[in-house]
Amino acid sequence: MTINFNRRRMLIGGALGTAAAAATGLVQAADSKSTAKFDKIYDVIVVGSGFAGLAAALEARLGGASVLLIEKMPAFGGNSAINGGAFSVAGTPLQKKMGIKDSPEQMLADMIKSGRGLSHLDLLKMVVYGSLPAYEFTLRHGVKYKDFVQHFGGHSVPRTLQTVESTGGGITRPLTESCIKHGVDMRLRAKMEKFVRDEDGRVIGLVVRERYLFPDEKSGVLQTYGARKGVVMATGGFSRNVWFRKQQDPQLDERLDSTNQPGATGEGLLKMLAIGGAPVQIDQIQLGPWCSPDERGFGLVSQFNTIAGFPMGIMVDVRTGKRFCNELADRKERTDAILGLMENGKPVYPVCFTDSKGVAKAQTLKNGLKYGVIKKFDTLEDLAKAYGIPAKPFVEQVARFNEMVKAKDDKEFHRSLALAIVLDKAPFYACRVWPKVHYCMGGVGITKNAEVYGIDGSVIPGLYACGEVTGGTHGASRLGGCAIADGLVMGRVAAESVLKAKPAAI
Repeated sequence: MTINFNRRRMLIGGALGTAAAAATGLVQAADSKSTAKFDKIYDVIVVGSGFAGLAAALEARLGGASVLLIEKMPAFGGNSAINGGAFSVAGTPLQKKMGIKDSPEQMLADMIKSGRGLSHLDLLKMVVYGSLPAYEFTLRHGVKYKDFVQHFGGHSVPRTLQTVESTGGGITRPLTESCIKHGVDMRLRAKMEKFVRDEDGRVIGLVVRERYLFPDEKSGVLQTYGARKGVVMATGGFSRNVWFRKQQDPQLDERLDSTNQPGATGEGLLKMLAIGGAPVQIDQIQLGPWCSPDERGFGLVSQFNTIAGFPMGIMVDVRTGKRFCNELADRKERTDAILGLMENGKPVYPVCFTDSKGVAKAQTLKNGLKYGVIKKFDTLEDLAKAYGIPAKPFVEQVARFNEMVKAKDDKEFHRSLALAIVLDKAPFYACRVWPKVHYCMGGVGITKNAEVYGIDGSVIPGLYACGEVTGGTHGASRLGGCAIADGLVMGRVAAESVLKAKPAAI
């Protein structure tokens, strides 16, 4: 299966967008039932500026459409800009160079397993088979990656690339620059208020609050924009909307921090549900098992653990000094194991560590040490004392693990030891671990062409969605590095679909 993006491409000047945007018309407003005059009309409106939104806007523009992209926050990139910049792709040239055997079929099998039978396979296949073309798309727009492949939890082989910046901004910035270069009308502090639909229910535009100052819902001024071909929703998840996430899972209350930026509050999803969008697996909310209780948000420890701690070290229960899970299991399995360390209603924070060899590529180590969220020790005994770990069983655990690494056989938890090392080169580097709310697997239902399903199973004309605002692709647990794949692939698919749409008469 491949995704065809070999349609016409052109260098587009400003005249096309200016002419298309100059028209006005009268419409039926979706919520108020009153007529509204468009302040400006475009072919396509994209809501959200993360991986999915930027990919959709750029592809639609390169396909000849006039495009408006709106972002409610004061900077482009959304939650994507602060993610770890890890992109899982099957069959890259770097994998082949390193002798790593992989295939889309193997990646698909890993993701199905992680999804625990809940993944919608038509969507999952689009993401998997579109991941390599999406990677090549980023290269064309100036994204640069490190020259090594990482092994993230739940993946059967190393297949995760990472931007040189170690953040998603390494992708969102170049894509933003390309959008601007090619004439996408980019608006910051522009918050979607409601859909505008015609008398047949087709989405033909949006009411937008311009000059919005998050989170002041009364700030700014209202404008109404038309979309001849359609609106693409790429507004991300809702992990910062504590009330809404608690309705899905009461355990995800105020006590749990989130890795997401403050604007990840889910209004886009709620607006689609309000006009009859079909909810899919909204209670499937993922926690990141690599976070630390010693810092807020995504922090520095997350990348330390994904690059160094988990693949090249071990994690232990501080009460016993022993491992308690496969450090490279999928996120749900590790999260469940860590949360199982509760004692008398209070968390028992496990410790993850590695040695001086294991931290060679950990870019956040320096700042982690500076701010005290990662600590350095000359001996295993010093490490154990600092965290209150019984030294004897801890040292015995390390020795036992080292023997398993030499034998390439984890007899305790059957972890892949492809990147594991013998932990014997002081100094040692350690951190405390506790999960944080990270990703919403659920959202609005879509077809494999990114059309939004209505509650009756038909599609809502003129409405498309992509990325974390959609549901079903990842099932019960998303594998690491697959958010970028999902956003980029389905953003491009949404653009392909909206370009084919028959224009509305507005």
